[in-house]
Amino acid sequence: MLRLADKVAFITGGGTGIGRACALAFAREGAQVAVSGRRAAPLDAVASEIAAAGQEALAVECDVTNATSIERALQATVACFGRLDILVNNAGTLFVATADNTSEADWDHIMQVNLKGTFLVSRSVLPEFRKAGGGSIVNIASILGIVAMKNRAAYTASKGGVIALTKAMALDHAHENIRVNCICPTIIETELVEGLFSSQPDPEAARQARRDLLPVGRLGRRHDVALMAVYLASNESSFVTGAAMPLDGGLTAY
Repeated sequence: MLRLADKVAFITGGGTGIGRACALAFAREGAQVAVSGRRAAPLDAVASEIAAAGQEALAVECDVTNATSIERALQATVACFGRLDILVNNAGTLFVATADNTSEADWDHIMQVNLKGTFLVSRSVLPEFRKAGGGSIVNIASILGIVAMKNRAAYTASKGGVIALTKAMALDHAHENIRVNCICPTIIETELVEGLFSSQPDPEAARQARRDLLPVGRLGRRHDVALMAVYLASNESSFVTGAAMPLDGGLTAY
């Protein structure tokens, strides 16, 4: 029995990294998937990969900071698949700086994408979830919404906000059979992280330093996040809402 059979999922930031991994994992579990993002080419590639495996997918451009763009993308999704059951809020950005090295424009940008984007898309799916008799929102937060590290002031604040929004929405909508949870990964091997390492004077030393922080001895993999997202999107987690689930290789066990 496929875990997401007859479900329709909308995934933001679905063209690369964690979003792509979630899209492929959801499709393997039987979901029809709309992959959204700002760049058409990677979205089309993911949709084609899903279609080649025999499942239905839609690539739809969407800017999560723009309510009109979100509404168009969701309308296209419902027009294609007839309903909506799952939202994965994965679109996000990273900014490396202390508070005193963060400009007002930098602060506004990371809050617009990471926090306001999560709010706007989550709010917009509620009418379709109600029509479907319920739904599941899976927010991709960060372990840095639970604990902090140096040079991540704005990013940590934005992801802490995502966790708080998750809990608030879970309480507000539990009576509607709408569950809201978030995953809090530590560093995951994605294109964004590769760029961070490659910008360092000694990329391999930087990578090893991060590995050394994790009791399991490796960085997270995209599939690690996707598997947890499948669980939170499926009926297996029907008694789970308002949870902020660490996915951190034991980092916060110290």
